[in-house]
Amino acid sequence: MKTVHVKTGRSYDILIGHDILKNAGEYIRPLTKAIRAVIVSDSNVSVLYADTVKKTLTEHGFDTSVFVFPAGEENKRLGTIEKMYTHFYEHNLTRTDIVVALGGGVTGDMAGFAAASYLRGIDFVQIPTSLLSQVDSSVGGKTGVDLPTGKNLVGAFWQPILVLIDPETLNTLPDTFFRDGLGEVVKYGCIKSEALFERLERENAKDFIDDLIYECVSIKRDVVEHDERDTGERAILNFGHTFGHALEKLNDYSGMTHGEAVAAGSMILTRISEAKGMTEKGSSERLQNLLKKYGLPTDGNYPLEDILAATRGDKKSTGKSINFVFLKKIGECFLQKVPIGEFGAFFGE
Repeated sequence: MKTVHVKTGRSYDILIGHDILKNAGEYIRPLTKAIRAVIVSDSNVSVLYADTVKKTLTEHGFDTSVFVFPAGEENKRLGTIEKMYTHFYEHNLTRTDIVVALGGGVTGDMAGFAAASYLRGIDFVQIPTSLLSQVDSSVGGKTGVDLPTGKNLVGAFWQPILVLIDPETLNTLPDTFFRDGLGEVVKYGCIKSEALFERLERENAKDFIDDLIYECVSIKRDVVEHDERDTGERAILNFGHTFGHALEKLNDYSGMTHGEAVAAGSMILTRISEAKGMTEKGSSERLQNLLKKYGLPTDGNYPLEDILAATRGDKKSTGKSINFVFLKKIGECFLQKVPIGEFGAFFGE
């Protein structure tokens, strides 16, 4: 088993190990005096793993119930959170009890937000089951839901008390969702680790999955420890996301997965920045080849003017400008604010 310790306002461990899921109660029990636990999961993941996690929690003294919501980004809404609150209330959840997020990024984001806001904050545990959530969204304490006007516009910073990552859950993951997670994995190679990028080029990601998860989580841990509340360095984790979120919005949050949108957003941005002389020559070609290797999109299939229009309402806006993450070269990035009024001139709309 591998352990990554995160030193934030509330420190916690990320445990990475095979078959850790069926022993979750053993790792959670020493961290809490909770009597009750609510497992939050979606309709896809719950049928695979909810019984296993409920069994181990019950064996370790938790009075456990399961809340299941319909799978899909379109259900990452305040209406689902309200139903979650009702379940918490009906099952007598108190401020000393816990929520266990079992599933992908949507589940973790919503369960974390519900835990952060119910009774003004109760503890929660992340058990991510998708590659995207294991390498990215389960770590760092960002929680939230979407509004019709954009992704993650309502949320809170709320760190888990523990993250349990079991790579075995990836064996039941459809190829589409594995590719989705690779969009975030490639991002980490782009912004912080040319060695990871090169290994992805040289080998098959599935052949070193444990090392891959550990490397991505460690990179994110380092960034989050320096900037827990996302006021500076943490913004580099948004590489590809600004255009990516715009593409998701243009696709009504159903035509493109998050990882696919991030991949396409990264590619569009890197082509532009390299053409402007901001990024080392050849970087966009390397990125394009890697994305193609793993079946990820290299184009958003929308005119740039439409992408920029959708970008103007991004939550990363700081009033009259948006902070973009550009590559200096593979493995090294920088932040630059672009005034919204200068989008056309800057990006060549």
